[in-house]
Amino acid sequence: MPDHPRFESLEGLRGTGKSTLAPMLAAARQAILVATVPLPYQPLRQALDERTNVEARMCFYLSGLFTAAEEIQHHLDAGVPVVVESYFARCLTTHRALGARLGITLPSWLPTPATYHLVCDEDERQRRLAERNKPVSRWDSLIETVTDRVTDAYASFPMHRVDTTGRSPDEVLRVIMNTDTQGAHSHADPKPVGAHPHVLPAVPRHVAGTCRP
Repeated sequence: MPDHPRFESLEGLRGTGKSTLAPMLAAARQAILVATVPLPYQPLRQALDERTNVEARMCFYLSGLFTAAEEIQHHLDAGVPVVVESYFARCLTTHRALGARLGITLPSWLPTPATYHLVCDEDERQRRLAERNKPVSRWDSLIETVTDRVTDAYASFPMHRVDTTGRSPDEVLRVIMNTDTQGAHSHADPKPVGAHPHVLPAVPRHVAGTCRP
């Protein structure tokens, strides 16, 4: 077993290729693909997504992530590499873009991945979404109205940018496999969300569809 097993995360907007690439990357790395919304949380996910409180939704997903982080650390301690389809960056950026005002301090014990930010030409991304046979939640629709804010926030996180435009999944996987991840941050950022350049600036509280103060 390697002394330092890989921990890798795929981030990006819907339609950029995360759900396709995550199992492919896990297979290529002989890694465990860990769900960041753990199985016990799944029955609550749909019910919560039908509600309108953005802070409540953010807390739910953060709880799932912290639970998943314990499982991830267990695998890493055993020398087993791990891949996840999105991690704390997605939760923080999307909920802040939708108006969440919670101050979050990430603890230093969190396992921190080498992260690949998947991006795609907008026309192609929309074509991919139109071809999907997946349910679209009201939150998915809301996030589509603030994609610029989410993308801006993603750009300030320590990630490796991977353009999936016009590339097959196998071609994107080769790009990721050939990416030098040396220098990736090895510790979670302990600074509070909202007081750090790696988070979104303040956004108006009246984003359509979010809860009122």
